[in-house]
Amino acid sequence: MADRTPPPGAPVAPTPRSLAKADRRQALLGAAAALFARSGYNGVSIEDLGAAVGVSGPAVYRHFSGKSAVLAALLVEVSETLVAGGQAVIEGAPDAAGALRGLVRFHTDFALSHPNVIRVQDRDLDSLAAPDRHRVRTLQRTYVELWVRVLGQVHPEVEAQLLRIRAQATFGLLNSTPHTLPASSSGAVRPLLEEMALAALGAGSEGTGMGRAMAQ
Repeated sequence: MADRTPPPGAPVAPTPRSLAKADRRQALLGAAAALFARSGYNGVSIEDLGAAVGVSGPAVYRHFSGKSAVLAALLVEVSETLVAGGQAVIEGAPDAAGALRGLVRFHTDFALSHPNVIRVQDRDLDSLAAPDRHRVRTLQRTYVELWVRVLGQVHPEVEAQLLRIRAQATFGLLNSTPHTLPASSSGAVRPLLEEMALAALGAGSEGTGMGRAMAQ
């Protein structure tokens, strides 16, 4: 009979139990985003989180050590997703201009798909424990620098600090949408948001002229 023991280091196939646990964890994070966005971190209890996904408050502790761990997972994981997604966009782009357009599409999709997370980060980032807040801030800076590196290739005549300001202003534009747009309109406004973001980044039809103006 063949030995079916996987070799050392081989990936272990997920079990139905582990898949169910992962699904419940993601459900809790989704519920937390909605509840924290609506009521604020301090206005939500562990019991509220459990009730939102149909479990008792104590059952939440099977997935997280406490409410602060839920907030940390929510904000750290979304920051990691942004960095990984931005890197993938850049690596898959044919050139710098394509990478910049891809980054705009990627972040527009994020802003329109995760309005609750944006609200939570805007309001409750300071509620994180210091190490988690530092981790989020570090990831945010890494994400900004991905954009700055691409912008530097598109606008080599512009100093990095000005490009950094331009990138951060673009994030402000796109991340403001959860506060101003109803979800039903997101499909209609996506092209407008992307056009506005590209113009802000100097990547429109007059991007080169805008880049020169920044350098003056």
